[in-house]
Amino acid sequence: MRYHRYIPAPPLEEFVAVIWLFETAGGVHAKERVLPTGTVEIVINLREDVIRSYDPRDHSRFETLPGSIVAGTRSEFMIIDTDVQESIMGIHFRPGGAATLLGAPASEVHGIDLPLDAFWGSAAADLRGRLMEARTIEERFRITELTLLGRLAGKGSRHPAVAGALRELAVVPQGRTLAEVTEDLGLSQRRFIELFRQQVGMTPKLYYRIRRFQEALRRIQRGRDIVWTDLALGCGYYDQAHFIRDFRAFSGINPSAYLAGRGEHRNHVPLLDP
Repeated sequence: MRYHRYIPAPPLEEFVAVIWLFETAGGVHAKERVLPTGTVEIVINLREDVIRSYDPRDHSRFETLPGSIVAGTRSEFMIIDTDVQESIMGIHFRPGGAATLLGAPASEVHGIDLPLDAFWGSAAADLRGRLMEARTIEERFRITELTLLGRLAGKGSRHPAVAGALRELAVVPQGRTLAEVTEDLGLSQRRFIELFRQQVGMTPKLYYRIRRFQEALRRIQRGRDIVWTDLALGCGYYDQAHFIRDFRAFSGINPSAYLAGRGEHRNHVPLLDP
């Protein structure tokens, strides 16, 4: 199993957090539970022209899409098929960074996956073909970076109100209310939420809840002797019960089950049940 990362240089870094490549000769589990991050991802299968995801509540039902997709922001977990993903490349956008490079509001892919060609047309297949022909990892990263830079040319950056709000909402636990953050931006709450949904893919309130959930995962990952009440309060939850409700809403499992079954990457949990 090999995982490679590439951090793009300016001006692309404002929109893309990381370009990644995952390669494996086969794993011990066929499915994974993928947890919501509040971000959009482009995923490209370099071996088979297919991406398959399962109904989280009925693993016998699945959806098959072409090998290049846009995975939208989500408010709950999803189940992916890892058997057909031996060589996968991805573009992990920063919050609010996908809309500019997709050429469409991020809200269009909230809660769903769509073929990349729905946004990029024939350029999606062209990119996948060039990546499959590339001989080195470095070449694949360079091809991806140049493709993104080409699509960025002449495009503007995120709306300053959205960029400012994202900086505020990145702080967990949050010291100010959403109403206070909105008031400082000089926009009506309705207009601000509309802009935020277009560029980020979800409402500010939901985005912050996912940021808080992600902070809890980070603390679980780095902790040894975890005191759940302390962790909950430290992440801004009212109490442990509030923390558990939110955790289950986003992951489908409780925190102790996550701790026992987590994998190498905190947002991917091996699914061992049939």
